[in-house]
Amino acid sequence: MRDPLALAISAAALAFTTTALADDPKQGGTVNTIVQPEPPGLVLGMIQNAPTRVVAGNIYEGLLRYTTDLEPIPQLAESWDVSDDGRTYTFHLRENVAWHDGEPFTADDVVFSADVFHRELNPSARAVLQHVESIEATDEHTVVFTLTEPFGPFLLSFEAGTFTMVPEHLYAGTDFRNNEHNDHPIGTGPFKFANWERGTVIKLVKNDDYYEEGLPYLDGVNWHVIPDGGSRAVAFENGTIDVLPSGTVENFDIPRLSEMDNVCVTEEGHEYFSPYSMLWMNNREGPTADKRFRQAVMYAMDREFARNVLWNGLGKVPLSAFGSNARFQDDTLEPYDYNPERARELLEEMGYDGEEVTILPLPYGETWTRWAEAVQQNLREVGINVRTQATDVGGWNQRLGDWDYDLAFTYLYQYGDPALGISRTYLSDNIAKGSPWNNVEGYENARVDELFNEAATAYPDSEREALYKEVQEILHEDVPVGWLMELGFPTLYRCDVKDLVNSSVGLNEGFRDAWLDR
Repeated sequence: MRDPLALAISAAALAFTTTALADDPKQGGTVNTIVQPEPPGLVLGMIQNAPTRVVAGNIYEGLLRYTTDLEPIPQLAESWDVSDDGRTYTFHLRENVAWHDGEPFTADDVVFSADVFHRELNPSARAVLQHVESIEATDEHTVVFTLTEPFGPFLLSFEAGTFTMVPEHLYAGTDFRNNEHNDHPIGTGPFKFANWERGTVIKLVKNDDYYEEGLPYLDGVNWHVIPDGGSRAVAFENGTIDVLPSGTVENFDIPRLSEMDNVCVTEEGHEYFSPYSMLWMNNREGPTADKRFRQAVMYAMDREFARNVLWNGLGKVPLSAFGSNARFQDDTLEPYDYNPERARELLEEMGYDGEEVTILPLPYGETWTRWAEAVQQNLREVGINVRTQATDVGGWNQRLGDWDYDLAFTYLYQYGDPALGISRTYLSDNIAKGSPWNNVEGYENARVDELFNEAATAYPDSEREALYKEVQEILHEDVPVGWLMELGFPTLYRCDVKDLVNSSVGLNEGFRDAWLDR
């Protein structure tokens, strides 16, 4: 029996699509945009940082897409059924989908992607897959996920960046990280990889065999690599660039660029991710292993200054581990307000002797560099001996993956539900070298593990809420990481680029429906 919820969602999806594409789209044209910084690679699932997602999300796809209200809508799965006990999910796949090399997309690709590729490489997917007992292709176009117990946010898990579908015929039995196809990614998406001139541009071209009739409208998308923020702003001003994805120009340039003729601005397209900036603090050794030091760091940082001055008032200063867009946030916790005197008291209490600690900035532009400088100044003012160690994107990934840091800037996605995007940062079984996206800080607390695991499968929501309240209280005391900012990311674009942001992941799949009114 077809799940009534799935049928209702399909109807909502049709209404959503009809509304989003109310104008009469035109075929043709190429959009020029920016990727900053240049991504280390384009194979989603293997690499999950923001630059990779924003480009490769137009090459690869997941089983589902999500509206800005986080309702699931069809993608590679055209419909789905859910069993009465909430343990069995049956996905019915589209039958006319081909990989970019012409091979058919089948249920075997889904099983391989989820059960092999992502289990090995993808911490975000593994956090979901720990609840999956089996994945079976019952025929070429039907896949059945059987869960060990109900998992409330399961249907929120199939966005392309989290559960990317990869071609089994190209990856099975290979060393995934050294597969020759990593340099020429093959997906099912609306655009194909054309070429990558390192340091200059990544070119995507229209997939003429795309399964959605009439899509895409564009002939291609060029992702330009322009290392200097000022030069990126100039390229938009002079018309070389049509779209400025969030984070590609410095915040101090946004007000001026927004006031130009034929420029539109939207903050939509981040609802699924809810980007949340944190300060990794190494819990394993050195001063940062003492929770009093970590608490002192929280009190020492003037986060309101960072929001108002460095981020132009965009975003929110977070209360604790759960952002304001996350379900079950406990808003009764006492905030870590800017309090240098309390920071000094904690440092004296722990007997901090002036041992040097280092800060690793996030190499994503001038705003992040200035933020690291501001934090460094805040920490020095309370007596912490701190030094900045800058690096490029590759070095940043390497240092964090090797746990070679004291303090390090990052931002992660919260995905709307703590079982998807929050618990992965704090669960002890998610500690593993080689990734900058898991429990990088090395935090271990058996009660936190127990609470997160129980809450993920608890029913009803009132039970989940009670469990998450307790876990937030513990995390708020232990401060495994520094909670910096719920980031606000505007996208700037020419107003004649239509239907650019039409889902909760924005530009990561936005060019699928975009068209040029020129």
